[in-house]
Amino acid sequence: MSTPADVVAQLRAVLGERVDTSPASLAAVRADKSGHAASGTPLAVVHATSVADVQQTLRIASATRTPVVTRAAGTGLAGGANAGAGEIALSVRRMDRILEVRPDDLLAVVEPGVVNADLNTALAEHGLWWAPDPASRATSTVGGNIATGAGGLLCAKYGVVRDAVLGVDLVLADGRLLHLGHRTVKGVTGLDLTSLVIGSEGTLGVVVGATLKLRRLVPGEVRTIAATFPGVRAAAEASAAVTASGVQPAIMELMDAASLAAVHRLLSLEPPTPGAAQLTIQTDGPAAGLEAERIAEVLTAAGGTVAVSHDRAEGERLLAIRRSMHPAMETLGTALIEDVSVPRSALPAMFDEIARVEREHGVVIPTVAHAGDGNLHPNFIFDAVPDEFGVIEAPAHIWAAADDLFRAALRLGGTLTGEHGVGVLKRRWLVDELGEDQWDLQRRITRQFDPLGILNPGKVFAD
Repeated sequence: MSTPADVVAQLRAVLGERVDTSPASLAAVRADKSGHAASGTPLAVVHATSVADVQQTLRIASATRTPVVTRAAGTGLAGGANAGAGEIALSVRRMDRILEVRPDDLLAVVEPGVVNADLNTALAEHGLWWAPDPASRATSTVGGNIATGAGGLLCAKYGVVRDAVLGVDLVLADGRLLHLGHRTVKGVTGLDLTSLVIGSEGTLGVVVGATLKLRRLVPGEVRTIAATFPGVRAAAEASAAVTASGVQPAIMELMDAASLAAVHRLLSLEPPTPGAAQLTIQTDGPAAGLEAERIAEVLTAAGGTVAVSHDRAEGERLLAIRRSMHPAMETLGTALIEDVSVPRSALPAMFDEIARVEREHGVVIPTVAHAGDGNLHPNFIFDAVPDEFGVIEAPAHIWAAADDLFRAALRLGGTLTGEHGVGVLKRRWLVDELGEDQWDLQRRITRQFDPLGILNPGKVFAD
């Protein structure tokens, strides 16, 4: 049986300086933006620069029964890419090339380490863009987006990552390379394994390439609407009314009073009215003006104080308030940033549940929501001291409150995660949503791809 030193030696023999065992690098891959850290120290970080590097790493891992955790930018919020004791951290961040752009077919082929924002900067030269728009777009990668099934502000109109990927290149645990999906608009040959891989969080294989579905940058008007309400329930009811009206905004974001006040303080803006919640809505395309007028009517009828901006720059300033949520939470203390989704009509009831959890558990939970698709991000605020590696674990009373909130979302017909993934932090609730039979079926599917169980062990489907 191979020792850890043997495994590292085998990796170095094949990959040379791309095998990193420096203390700083090993510590960095233990945690992500959730603050959670894996136990112990990984064997090594492999900085893959090619598909061959990934294949060679997995062949050695398979032969030696060594666990592998795939990682890119480390912006995850569920602990899904954290590497711990006895594991190889396989970084694909340096695989960041845009291999092909086809404006005529509206597709691009990219490596997994390409950053969202960099991709769209390059695509803009061709009059194209890739729609997924996570809050971490300036730092998160396409591969990470695919692994978690990411979303973002534009999901309500333009869909999530699953709607924007035509195919993936996947290296299996034993090093074999599969080309899944297609380059065509339609394609139904065999089972849809591309969709199975999206959101699988590194448990089925390593994504080493992706064929992306693009959209054209269409010149047109943009309207941005800011509406304030006396409370978060009223704002949630107004967002549900917009959805029911049949108008389809590109963005519809809701901030409760605590999150809105925190962002205003961070950005040195005039304090909002105490208790006020805000909806920020954007329409785009040829009908942007008419849609904005209709939305403004709905919001006014729902009791909102409404302002409509025709200026793109002003619209971006308004959206910057929403995009500043995470740094604003850091000013309040340590935040466990969570992610549940409910049917859009259930948003008011979910905010009622959040208020109840705050009262009954004595915690503060500033919350924002992608109101256009029913995805909420409650932030559980607490005080804590980081450990020697700078990692902060949420205390038991915070997890008790989170448990209550997760179960409330499920009761309302919702789901545990809309875009962050399960990772480590939510695996204990997975069977509650899926049921025993589906949970067992999904576990068996992962074993078909990874019979030895070496890919991202302890994540998602762990006992």
